[in-house]
Amino acid sequence: MLRLLNNFFIIFLCISFFASCDYIDFSNFINIKPIEIKIEPENNNSILPDIYSPVILKFNTKMEKRETENLLQISSDFGIVTGDKFWENNDLYFVPVSGWIPGIRYNLNLLGSIRSADGREIRIEQFISFYAINRNNPPILEYHYPVNGESIGTNNPVFEFHFSNSMNKLSVENAITIEGIGSKNFEWEENDRILKIIPEKALSPWNYYRWTLKDSAKCINGIPLPKTYYGNFTTDLDHTLPFVEKVFPVLFSDGCWYPTGAEIETGLRQGHGIAVSFNKPMSENVIRAIRFEPSLSGRTELLTENSIVYVLNREPEPETTYALIVSGETKDVDGLKLGNDYKLFFTVDIPYLNIFSITANNGNVISNFNTVHNIIQFPISPVTDDLSFSIWFSLPFGIEEKQNVPLKISITPFFPGILPPVALQYVNWISDDRLFLRWEGITAGNNEIPYYYKITIPGGRSGISSEKGIFLKEDITFYLEAVR
Repeated sequence: MLRLLNNFFIIFLCISFFASCDYIDFSNFINIKPIEIKIEPENNNSILPDIYSPVILKFNTKMEKRETENLLQISSDFGIVTGDKFWENNDLYFVPVSGWIPGIRYNLNLLGSIRSADGREIRIEQFISFYAINRNNPPILEYHYPVNGESIGTNNPVFEFHFSNSMNKLSVENAITIEGIGSKNFEWEENDRILKIIPEKALSPWNYYRWTLKDSAKCINGIPLPKTYYGNFTTDLDHTLPFVEKVFPVLFSDGCWYPTGAEIETGLRQGHGIAVSFNKPMSENVIRAIRFEPSLSGRTELLTENSIVYVLNREPEPETTYALIVSGETKDVDGLKLGNDYKLFFTVDIPYLNIFSITANNGNVISNFNTVHNIIQFPISPVTDDLSFSIWFSLPFGIEEKQNVPLKISITPFFPGILPPVALQYVNWISDDRLFLRWEGITAGNNEIPYYYKITIPGGRSGISSEKGIFLKEDITFYLEAVR
């Protein structure tokens, strides 16, 4: 016990001795002052004045820089904030690389142990929340159309997004995407709180679409959305496929097309158009939907929202059967297709012009003109050397056609080659369907040398016609032997 008291006494004398020496600084042996730290911003919910205002940790001594820098962490609802850290004397500065986002709450966290350069250590637990520029509430997406999972049509859709604040238009337009939609127009309403998106083209039917509104969209105060919004919808509102309801002939009168009441299969006549009606409104591609086999030249016009008319450039071939085909790619206004080609056969009710008979001047009647290789004897007047006969047609002729027909019927010498040409002398329409003709210069043959002439009544579209589109199917040609 006595030994222990002696040791304490010796230690006390040593301390007293060193303390009495003016030239010895006790602090050179050990620094027992505490490490002090001051943080800017100092208080919770402080507001930094600028987007690049620094967060500062101020120390009263020189610190171990690496440890101190690693301890400083700032985060928000968007994640850890990336920033530049640098020292000015004993102060550590933090400046965000992309700047602070206005209105967003940031959390500064200091949790752990740090050391000063002289080895002192301090345990820190500091949590400070702060803002930049302002503390306004962030904007939110209050409503959108279509709602998630909704079925909509494909024709002229308008997408709507309603926000709680007036928005920065460019940031929203750059932040929003609707998959599967190309060019689109943006329209803003209600002081930039409502955005309408209008696609330039119709959507695809029976398809699944998704949209995304990123949290980079900001209000006019620069505050972004608190999160990224997602949505989806389908274009399956219309489940009815289009189909052809009826095909019928129509007649143009007083600026409109009117149904004739006849069936298309046998009732298409001159001057008629061909109307096609569908079960629902059709898209513009219906103009290119129709074709014919064999081909019929014409154009397609809209009658109503669900019907069209094919206007022929010229009359169809008489007594000909055609196939009308509506393409299976034809779409309704919602983009739904027929799926399969629609085909309808019809025979036009336009007759060929025919000749019932030809009556010679002696009363002989010819009714069979399939005589290309046969010879028909015609008596020639011994006094005038002329030939006359009347033609009985199957249809009446109009005034203009009556003038053209006689000029197209010809009689030419055939054998022998020395026969002189023949001239048309007289023409008379006995009635609308009977034509009387007389030629002069016809020479009759004899028992030794027969004289032959070729008679041609031209057919086809360039031949004789009773009216537009009514003509002989083919040329009528026969040979006559001029006799006394």
